[in-house]
Amino acid sequence: MSRYNAKEVEPKWQKKWSDEGIFSTEVDKALPKYYVLEMFPYPSGRIHMGHVRNYTMGDVVARYKNARGFNVLHPMGWDAFGMPAENAALEKNIHPGDWTYQNITDMKDQLKPLGLSFDWDREFATCDPEYYGQQQSMFIDMLEAGLVYRKNAVVNWDPVDMTVLANEQVENGKGWRSGAQVERKVLTQWFFNISSFSEELLTELDRMDKWPEKVRLMQKNWVGKSTGLEIDFQLKNSLSKYKSLKVYTTRQDTIFGMSFAGISPDHPLSLELAKSNPEIAEFISECHKIGTTAEALETVEKKGYKTSIEVIHPFNEEISFPLFIANFILMDYGTGAVFGCPAHDQRDLDFAKKYDLNVTPVVCPKELDETSFEIQNEAYTGVGKMINSEFLNGKSIEDAKSEITEKLGKMGCGISKTNYRLRDWGISRQRYWGCPIPIVHCSSCGVVPEKKTNLPVVLPKNISFETPGNPLLRNHAWLNISCPKCGKKAQRETDTMDTFVDSSWYFARFTSPKSKTPTDPEKIKYWMNVDQYIGGVEHAILHLLYSRFFARAMYKTGHLPIESIEPFEALFTQGMVCHETYQTEDGKWLSPDDVRFDNETSNQREAIDINTQKKVKIGPSIKMSKSKKNVVDPIDIIEQFGADTARWFMMSDSPPERDVEWTSSGVEGAWRHLQKVWRLCSEISQLHQDQSNNIKPTLGNEKNEEGDLELLKCMHHTISEVTEGLEGFTFNKAVANLYEFTNVINKSNASLKNKVIGIKVLAQLMHPITPHLSEEIWNSFKETDLISKQPWPKFDQSYLLSEVITYPIQINGKRRAEITVGLNLSKEEIKIIALSHPDIKRFIENTEPKKIIVVPGRIVNVVI
Repeated sequence: MSRYNAKEVEPKWQKKWSDEGIFSTEVDKALPKYYVLEMFPYPSGRIHMGHVRNYTMGDVVARYKNARGFNVLHPMGWDAFGMPAENAALEKNIHPGDWTYQNITDMKDQLKPLGLSFDWDREFATCDPEYYGQQQSMFIDMLEAGLVYRKNAVVNWDPVDMTVLANEQVENGKGWRSGAQVERKVLTQWFFNISSFSEELLTELDRMDKWPEKVRLMQKNWVGKSTGLEIDFQLKNSLSKYKSLKVYTTRQDTIFGMSFAGISPDHPLSLELAKSNPEIAEFISECHKIGTTAEALETVEKKGYKTSIEVIHPFNEEISFPLFIANFILMDYGTGAVFGCPAHDQRDLDFAKKYDLNVTPVVCPKELDETSFEIQNEAYTGVGKMINSEFLNGKSIEDAKSEITEKLGKMGCGISKTNYRLRDWGISRQRYWGCPIPIVHCSSCGVVPEKKTNLPVVLPKNISFETPGNPLLRNHAWLNISCPKCGKKAQRETDTMDTFVDSSWYFARFTSPKSKTPTDPEKIKYWMNVDQYIGGVEHAILHLLYSRFFARAMYKTGHLPIESIEPFEALFTQGMVCHETYQTEDGKWLSPDDVRFDNETSNQREAIDINTQKKVKIGPSIKMSKSKKNVVDPIDIIEQFGADTARWFMMSDSPPERDVEWTSSGVEGAWRHLQKVWRLCSEISQLHQDQSNNIKPTLGNEKNEEGDLELLKCMHHTISEVTEGLEGFTFNKAVANLYEFTNVINKSNASLKNKVIGIKVLAQLMHPITPHLSEEIWNSFKETDLISKQPWPKFDQSYLLSEVITYPIQINGKRRAEITVGLNLSKEEIKIIALSHPDIKRFIENTEPKKIIVVPGRIVNVVI
């Protein structure tokens, strides 16, 4: 081919790889293993550019590690349960399973043309009964191990969809799908006891140095460890059984700035008062119309109901403060009660201003005059000295905390306590398309786990979504069964599991996807942990935290070896794929296909609506989204340019942890470069073939020691740099080196023998990124085996040594110049050359340097 034809070449090699099964993997204890995994997708029906970037990164790693001699596990599956399928069922009158499996087929057909090295034999969907049956088996094991329990809990309730919503599904106080105002409701829910692992989940983060620091920090904040004081306040005017109130605080130093106390609407005392006070009952009802997220409570207008009860100050029983029921206090953090110090907490300050409560500052910045220090509209939360605090005056915050803790401890009304923000994981969802919870409710035996021999508890096929609510409640044939313990009439649990459960252990199932138990001991021990996990930072908290919990739960129930308690050794979070946006004057969004450009070569680039011929506003480059219509279909790109072009562009444009801007010019540039590589290969291959057929070549055969040396130096340097780039996830730097090496081969006057060596090494180095083109180049030289089976090229260190070296020169820590000198010069000779540099002489002028430090091979420091 004079021109590389991706439409012909790429399917050919994909078929070859499939026919030879080169990506199928089995345990091989003679080889070191490497498990690379990208977060598996939800089968929405279409792949997008985020998929292309994510899976290309994983594929580059998998192919590279395979070439380095590792036994690579690179599986693929589908995160297939969830509300979108039920929405589709409602809108399209189709069963959620039919919709899901059709989407899986469609997306698989779209992914395969990318040439990804997945072991498709391990494929599964989380909605497969074989998969969720094993999940049910583990649920029963976890129940027996005390890691699962059931209790009444306040939840986010969508009154339209009639289901519990996770905090993340509540947007501006409304259901993410229905748009209905979310309410707080008390329901009996199933929970995983994740909070019992709080300390371990927190401390283990410190050793996870192959995770991004920002992700570790996000997880630390989510676990939210705090050390404070639990104070027993005595109550005044309390007609109920409650004579004291437990309050957890991390700011016991501000006790003398207290002006009120508050309790959650769901606090037992609130509920007790509501029984005899309709106004309180109505206030609590209003509070329940707010979501349960901390964000929702943070932004809501602060409201309270002043009760007749007062809270007595622990150091002066003559002083008492009003007790409010407040809408911004969460029951599931601390004790569900707070004491308010408005001067030093913004939330308390807003509340105090609304209800005209005292604002007494008790911490003053050291540099300010305490007699004139006031709090206006902003609470002071910084460091300082204690004021207006009797025996604490003049002390630091930490000293004040210690003294309050000691005094209240001796008085018997205060105890040090460590608290965590992390709450137990409520997994109950009142929907159909999820993993059934394998529990039976019997009037005689109570709550009974299903027998494992009866698993999986399969979702019934015959259901309807015409009536709101959970259709499992209406399927009597499925619902009504015999108790597995006593045989009497009983009913199944109709709640299904949160879909986060499905994705919290799939990585382990990939090691033995056909096993009759959740994991196979021999295979799990060989393959776990995941060596490299790749996915979006949007999953940095819950998915990863739940997976870490599940690994521990699986160890406790015998499904993971102890070595696998942290499931992901290394984590990489890639950036998003972005595209500029286009909008008409009336605010209508246009897709890139609806726009043409004028004045492309000038600085006044203009976008024109091809339908109306009117000018279009060009907006910023943002994450591709259907709502903004700035989406580019990967299939269109593959059809037009080929998969290797898309892969090359994704790896070349920017560091992988940053967002990448998808531009037509960038894609076309990637395509042109790959065409250049192919033309260069064709020329060298033809010369090589002519030589083999005893046809005298017209050029490139004569011996040229200087040209050969230059080419070999560049080749070994490129092997070194590309290897470092792939190992360190700096794919764009690796690509930059491959660009440079291509240009060197193109311009080289080296012998044909070394050009052949060079182009074949180029193909090997490009292979993880452009596997189809690389196979075609390899094949053009009559190689009998696949390039996908070749070992990674090795570099010769001797070619990396240079006869000269460049030293940057710093003056008092600032870089001012650089010099290139012979490799074997002494320190004294380097000093003389450095000081004679014109820029250095200009900075120094007539000043005698105090010190000149030469760090061999690195830098020259001049101190003046």
